[in-house]
Amino acid sequence: MLFRSMTLPGAGFPRTLVVAAEDAGKRLDQFLAAQLRETSRARVQQLIHANQALVNDAAAKASLRLRGGERITILGEVQPPPLRAVAEAIPLDIVYEDDDLAVVNKPAGMTVHAGAGASDDARNRGTLVNALLHRFGQLSAVGGELRPGIVHRLDKGTSGLIVVAKNDEAHRRLAAQFARRQVKKTYRALVHGWVKPEKGTIARNISRDRVRRIRMTTRSAGGREAITTFLVKRRLDSRFGKFTELEANIATGRTHQIRVHLASLGHPVVGDTLYGAPRELRGKNVAGPSLGRNFLHAARLELLHPRTGEKLSLSRPLPPELDGFLHKLGGT
Repeated sequence: MLFRSMTLPGAGFPRTLVVAAEDAGKRLDQFLAAQLRETSRARVQQLIHANQALVNDAAAKASLRLRGGERITILGEVQPPPLRAVAEAIPLDIVYEDDDLAVVNKPAGMTVHAGAGASDDARNRGTLVNALLHRFGQLSAVGGELRPGIVHRLDKGTSGLIVVAKNDEAHRRLAAQFARRQVKKTYRALVHGWVKPEKGTIARNISRDRVRRIRMTTRSAGGREAITTFLVKRRLDSRFGKFTELEANIATGRTHQIRVHLASLGHPVVGDTLYGAPRELRGKNVAGPSLGRNFLHAARLELLHPRTGEKLSLSRPLPPELDGFLHKLGGT
């Protein structure tokens, strides 16, 4: 990937560093990562690759071993070119489609769209957005170049129904329904342990975990309002432990909402190691079935058509890997 350098007025470039004797033996990228604490290791690598970090006025490799006394000149910052979604020929399970919207059954393992901080082509490949662009050609532009047509999201490890807007007006009207909590989203989940009440409501604010930034938490003060209701469908007592199969509805759409809410009850979603589920199941002297994803599926979606106002009720059953997992537990 090509990167462009950018020297900002007042940014202090060029900047010179002198390698101290105690830093002898360190790799160039290791030294710079320690000196430029505001810069990530990945960005340091990009800086060196773009010849924006010179050693004694000469280009150098990231793996260069320093001897001490070298003069390193930082010429400027490096910014990756902005990512844009690109069309890819990826099969899609289209549940509903017309001129205004489409509803897709997303498989687990597929990211909805590339992140704004993505820094290489690999992270912008294989996304739902790329598949949608290939299938439909044009989507609404309300969400920007990285998220065309995307009105709401599903986690990478979650399968199920997601609605996509084909034009800007449909996008705005659908987004208004989500904001007014008019869209009903029903998920099927399998969690560890037996959830005691037959049904319940979890109303716990969600915020980002201050220590592990990839996690969300209900334990910090503040956060955003999050409401999840659940209904127990059945409880399983298998040789690999006790499990509860349930349906969950979300009135809000916070990041990892169902996963973090159920984990806060002490019942993490099966396969969700980020929130406390075991990496593998074991019975007495025998290994349990493996899953390789979270047991969470967006099974039903109810909304009003953005143009006609007609009620749309759509559903998809559990995908084969979740059905098969239940069978191995003795639950089917």
